[in-house]
Amino acid sequence: MRPAAGSGGAGSWISFGGAATVKLPPRTRAVVPFTVTVPPASPPGDHPAAVVATEAGREAGVRVHLRVGGPALAALTVEEVSVRGHGTATTVDYTLVNRGNVTLTPELALRAGGTFGGPRTLPARALPLELLPGRRARLSEPWPGAPAFGRVTVTLTATAPGAAPATATASAWPVPGGGAALAGGALTALGGTAVAALLLVRARRSRRSRRAEPYARPPARTPDDERAHEKDDRHELTGATR
Repeated sequence: MRPAAGSGGAGSWISFGGAATVKLPPRTRAVVPFTVTVPPASPPGDHPAAVVATEAGREAGVRVHLRVGGPALAALTVEEVSVRGHGTATTVDYTLVNRGNVTLTPELALRAGGTFGGPRTLPARALPLELLPGRRARLSEPWPGAPAFGRVTVTLTATAPGAAPATATASAWPVPGGGAALAGGALTALGGTAVAALLLVRARRSRRSRRAEPYARPPARTPDDERAHEKDDRHELTGATR
């Protein structure tokens, strides 16, 4: 017989003395005494522990409920709320923390809604959990009716006997399998292609307009211009000075 490993400081308070080993015949039972010595400076509240019996590699354990007298404080918080998944696979993840000095059996209520979906309320229900002092537990709640698009908001309210209600809220923008982001990227690519095609069409039209533009003809020569031109040509051919 021994205290359970990992039972915390309270496990060291348990002692079996010389009765740590017990010989137990088949179909019989034995009463095994042990003592609990509480250190003088132990804080008030619950101090969980356990006793384990081992034989041939098999174990059987039993919890020991120890409470030190003094002020009892029940305090519960909800933390790290997040929305994960999409559609029927949507879940709400959260963490419950026991910040008091007594063991808690919490209940949880959920209210959720979105831009494109009405609110959904799950009434308070007991969780399959016993939360020891100073411990935390990471849990998930299914949300099969979560909206597929738009902003969603989730509010969790946790309660426990003797503790004030604890509330936490989280918001998220679900994206169905990344499809929205992919569609946005595709639209951006198509927009870039359309702009490039438009510029190409404009460039081709500009080149065609330049080719189709008629050249300006020089002004018609008068008889005086013709005689002056012939005179200039004679000077150029003979090389004579004017």
